[in-house]
Amino acid sequence: MLSFFFKLLLSHLVGDFLLQPTKWVEHKTKKKIRSPYLYVHLLVHFCALVVILQTSYWVGIFAVIGSHYLIDLFKLYFTKPYNERLLFIIDQLLHILVLVGVSYYYYPQDMDLDFLITDQMILFFTFLIVVTYAGSVIIKYLIAPWDNEIEFDNKSIPGAGKYIGILERLFVFSFVLLGTWSAIGFLITAKSVFRFGDLNEGKNRKLTEYVLIGTLLSFGIAILSGLLYNYCLTLIK
Repeated sequence: MLSFFFKLLLSHLVGDFLLQPTKWVEHKTKKKIRSPYLYVHLLVHFCALVVILQTSYWVGIFAVIGSHYLIDLFKLYFTKPYNERLLFIIDQLLHILVLVGVSYYYYPQDMDLDFLITDQMILFFTFLIVVTYAGSVIIKYLIAPWDNEIEFDNKSIPGAGKYIGILERLFVFSFVLLGTWSAIGFLITAKSVFRFGDLNEGKNRKLTEYVLIGTLLSFGIAILSGLLYNYCLTLIK
């Protein structure tokens, strides 16, 4: 079943991302059901499915195409500037659920998801949450006492600091798991060049120290999580 699912997923990725120009997306957003590119897009998906699956799964192919059409229409008519990202995620999740359903239709006897709930996977996803969103909350509370002493400007992108922190912790966590400590040093150096250079030019000592504390906490959480994950992994093997 997994092999069949990944074939479906490959065809979806080819049709939705590789062979869908921005021009098509913009035209569909504007014209919606009247856009010819909506139907060209479906034809691309159909061709990708036929090429990858051959001609032995017509029911599944038409189920995927039909559901894709309905899901895309839902997204086109309900997407607003304030919910664009959310509907994109929902759109992709619905497509993937359809692919799972079609896979189960053809291979119900192979439906085994035990690999998703092993001790190793539970441990990994636990630490993944700690490193990403839990880490952001921890850092926010730890540096909160100095918030009133810092003068923030409105020049940065709203929420950018949070997502930069999440990404850097994911990188550091991955580097610890792989044992590539030199890459962590490179990442710290790169961030120092881009971040602290700008802060020093602004002559804002308090903000520089504030950001430095947040950065060191972020790296510390990621490194400690990586080391603890590796240790816990040895205990459950």
